[in-house]
Amino acid sequence: MKTAIFGFSGSGKSDMFAALAGEKAATAGNRAMVKVPEPRLDPLIKLFQPKKITLSEIEYLDVPGGGGKGHGLGERVLNDIRPYDCLLCVLDAFSGLADPKQQHGAVEADLLVSDLAVIEKRMERMASDKKKNKDLVDTKEEECLAKARALLEDEKPLRVDPDLCNEPTMRGYRFLSAKPILYTWNIAEIDMGKYELPADGLGQRHMAVSARLERELAAIADPEERAMFLTDLGLTESALDMVISRTYKLLGLMSFLTAGDKEVRSWPVRVGATAPEAAGVIHTDFQKGFIRAEVIGYADFLRAGDFKKAKELGLARLEGKDYYVQDGDIIEFRFNV
Repeated sequence: MKTAIFGFSGSGKSDMFAALAGEKAATAGNRAMVKVPEPRLDPLIKLFQPKKITLSEIEYLDVPGGGGKGHGLGERVLNDIRPYDCLLCVLDAFSGLADPKQQHGAVEADLLVSDLAVIEKRMERMASDKKKNKDLVDTKEEECLAKARALLEDEKPLRVDPDLCNEPTMRGYRFLSAKPILYTWNIAEIDMGKYELPADGLGQRHMAVSARLERELAAIADPEERAMFLTDLGLTESALDMVISRTYKLLGLMSFLTAGDKEVRSWPVRVGATAPEAAGVIHTDFQKGFIRAEVIGYADFLRAGDFKKAKELGLARLEGKDYYVQDGDIIEFRFNV
C-alpha cells in the first residue's frame, strides 16, 4: 500500500515529505517507509519488556514537479500518481501567493478530467467493437463506465460511489478521482488551530498542517526537547502522527497486535480481513497451515491487565477461518505446516 505526495510548485510538499521521511531519507531519494504510530502497544511493552518493538509501515513517494499559478498539475504528475493507492495533496495556505481553495478546486478538476478522458476513449473503442461484434463488449463494463461518466460529468469524483469503484471491471483503470485523498492545507505557524477547512467527504479528508514546522519538529531527536518546542508554540502535539494515521485509514488499513518477551508488534491488515488473511501478513505459511487464532480484544485486554487474567475471565477466544479481525485485536496464531 503506497501513497503519493504531490501538489503545485511552492506548496511545501518537499517539507511534508522530509517531515514524514526524516532528513536523511529525504536527502537519499523520493521514497520512504514511514512508521505508523501505535499507542496501543504501550501497555504491552510495559507488560513484556520486549527485546524488540516493531511498528507497521506505509510507503510515501514525493512526486516531483507540479503546475504553477493558473496551470493544472500537468500530465506527468497525473501519470506519476496513477499507480498509487492513496493520494496526499499539499495546498499552499501559507505564502499568500496562492489561493488554496482555488488549488483544491484545480486538483479535483484535473482528476475528474483525466478520468473522463480515459472513459471516453474506452467507450469509443467499445462502440466500434460493438458494430463489429456485440460479443466483443462486456456489458457490465459498459454499464459501469456509463455510470462513472455520468458522475464525472456532474463534477463528482468517482470516490463518492465506493460500490462502483470496487466493481472488478473498474479496478484495472486506476481512476484518479476514485483514489482516497488527504488534502493537507499547508498553513503558517501563526495560523495553527484557527484555519477553517472544507468538510470531509467520502474518501476525502482535510487537515491543516504547517509542513515547515513539522519538518523542524521531526529533526529534533530528543523527545523532551521536542515537547518543549511544542509548548513554546502553544501546541500539545505534532500534527504529523495524525497525517500518518489518516493516510493509514484512507488506505483501508487497520492494525492487529502480537506480543511476547521477544517482540511486541503491530501488523497492517486491510479492514475486513479474516483471521487466515491476517496470519498471512506475518508469513504465508501461517495462512496455508492456519488452524485457529487465539484472540483478545484490545478493550478486554485493558480491562484484564494481562493475558493470564484475560484467560481466567474468559476474554481470550479461539476463532476459526471465518473470524473477521477487529482493529487492535491481540492475536496468537495456531498453525501446522
